[in-house]
Amino acid sequence: MLTGSFLLFLVQPMIARLALPRLGGAPAVWNSAMLVYQALLLGGYGYAHLIGRLAPRRQRAIHLALLLAACAFLPIGLSDRALPADAEPALWVPYLFALSIGPLFFAVSSQAPLMQRWYELARPGTDPYPLYAASNLGSFAGLIAFPLLVEPLLPVTQQRWLWSGGYLLLVALVLLCATRLPPRATTAADVAPSAPPPPRSRVLLWVVLGLVPSGMMLATSTFISTDLVAMPLLWVIPLALYLLSFSIAFAARRWPADSLTRAAPVTILLFGGIMMGGFADRATASTLMALLLLFMISVALHTRLYRLRPEPARLTGFYLAMSVGGALGGVFAGLVAPTLFDWTWEYPILILAAGALVPQAPLAAGLRVLWARPRARWVAVAAIAFALAVVAGVFAHEAGGLRTVRHTGATFAVVAAVGLLTLGARAPYLLVLASALLLFGGFRSLSLSLEPGARLRSYFGVYTVVEEPRRRTLVHGTTLHGVQLTGTAARERTPTSYYTPATGVGRAMRTAPLLFGDKARIGVVGLGTGTLACYARPGQRWRFYEIDPAMAELSRTHRFTFLADCAPDATIELGDARVSLERAATGSLDLLALDAFSSDAVPMHLLTREAFAVYARVLAHNGVLAVHISNRFIDLGPVVAAAARAGGWHALILNHVPMDEEEEGTPSSWIVLTRDPWTQALLAGDDGDWHVLRRRPGFAPWTDDYATILPLLRF
Repeated sequence: MLTGSFLLFLVQPMIARLALPRLGGAPAVWNSAMLVYQALLLGGYGYAHLIGRLAPRRQRAIHLALLLAACAFLPIGLSDRALPADAEPALWVPYLFALSIGPLFFAVSSQAPLMQRWYELARPGTDPYPLYAASNLGSFAGLIAFPLLVEPLLPVTQQRWLWSGGYLLLVALVLLCATRLPPRATTAADVAPSAPPPPRSRVLLWVVLGLVPSGMMLATSTFISTDLVAMPLLWVIPLALYLLSFSIAFAARRWPADSLTRAAPVTILLFGGIMMGGFADRATASTLMALLLLFMISVALHTRLYRLRPEPARLTGFYLAMSVGGALGGVFAGLVAPTLFDWTWEYPILILAAGALVPQAPLAAGLRVLWARPRARWVAVAAIAFALAVVAGVFAHEAGGLRTVRHTGATFAVVAAVGLLTLGARAPYLLVLASALLLFGGFRSLSLSLEPGARLRSYFGVYTVVEEPRRRTLVHGTTLHGVQLTGTAARERTPTSYYTPATGVGRAMRTAPLLFGDKARIGVVGLGTGTLACYARPGQRWRFYEIDPAMAELSRTHRFTFLADCAPDATIELGDARVSLERAATGSLDLLALDAFSSDAVPMHLLTREAFAVYARVLAHNGVLAVHISNRFIDLGPVVAAAARAGGWHALILNHVPMDEEEEGTPSSWIVLTRDPWTQALLAGDDGDWHVLRRRPGFAPWTDDYATILPLLRF
């Protein structure tokens, strides 16, 4: 079970990584991959449930035949079928993933429930459920191994062979387990359950208890990376805690799970409201609280699942229902919520759902008596509602058009004290929890959601437009995406933030007419607010490559007017930039600016040696490539330096820190590359701010076969 789960969580990022160079970094690729994984996992659990009803000998024969038949798809990898010109990507990409890894993933995904069923058959009367802890330890190990060990140490080709060897090991282990199955039970009656089947309400509860932690895991990843801190590999931690919660909840030793479950309602009450506030200025503490909240919810709900488990003869149906819930939670948080909501509203919704589901007990016997009396319960609920209304009236106030809370500490103390009194009474507890979510961030988020055009959400995150005196700002979570000055036409056309005239890209753009004449062809990867369009000159041809339609909508609806004012004839080409540039004509651009690496999600396929070969083909011989590497967490300089050396580019870097008199400037780092020494000399001029980009000794260039960000992290 450990080996199978390890392979499952190793293959998921591996195959998606293989697909990036061919299909691009569009969210549809990742979403399609996750949909295929969820569908295959459900199929595997359903298969285990079906054959679990058969006699042991038939189970053994069928499962070993399936494992051996799937060997025909080794070594694991992506099918070489190319995307047809008239194909619909939303349908074709899932087909490609299913064709590439479908049989192998399906066979491995059935391991956890099927091996527990075999264990119970081999040792009647024993409890196989604690073995599920081994499965999730394997999942955790595979999850951690890929970004920390496999990807940094092995190219993709070797990763494929490593996984294939692990699969053959798994087949051998399953064969060994099959020899322990009883030889005499040959009829369905010999392995039939003794108790009646669970009612539909119980099955539905299994589904819901699987749904909330799964959705909460994805919602937490989105919430902390959007509103708190955009840090690389952050998605690993919530998923790891989610997997570890299974190991605790299903372990043979019950006291850790029971202790955490008793504390979960208090944690939800105290931290749920705090997390709604965001507190980006205390990002580390807030992130730790969000992760603790996820862990406590997952342990409590999975422990309740364990307590509601059926007899071992029905365990495959139990795991199937739990898997259905997990898939639905992923669909809700990963696909439905980004479409329906303009903010991470799935986060408070799932916190409320967890509060409704976690086991609760009153803090004192007197409170138990109070909540047991109907009349006293309603009087207490009315008193609580009145107290919360008074708190909202006293402490809530308008600030900048947004409803917020002042005296946060006092408000929190009152809400927490009232909430602790409601433990053990579900409705009053949920009333206090909902009030806390509204007071600490809910009012503010509702105000922004009700303001037309203030927020926009896509699969890439939540974009907030902040209107301030004489300026308009676009923020993507905690990452600044652009600033436009307002008040006069001249101010609205002024380049700001990372793109001021003194920055590396500003100097390159101002030199473009000297280098390429009045009809220079300019390309920009990453539209943002369209600030770079302010450098457009009459006669130039501009093209923006943008992966997120939300950015194009912001520019076209005139919330930010850079594009409309400065380059109204510019073309916006939606889709992954590398895929788009591969279709572009040779030598069709004079200057190309790459501005796609300023947040946590670094599109590696845009920085590989093969990608730089695409840029070299598209650019004229004396063309200029400008790469924006400003990043709080990753030093991308060594990646660009290694690619430049491998591709024969000359590279200069300018680390710009704005002076006091420079309005609305932001510290930035830009690298300009060219293959023409004369062009390099003109770019550098007599300015001492430019420096030759130095290569890090021993750092190999990224390729489509090998890339890792671990050596580049800033701690």
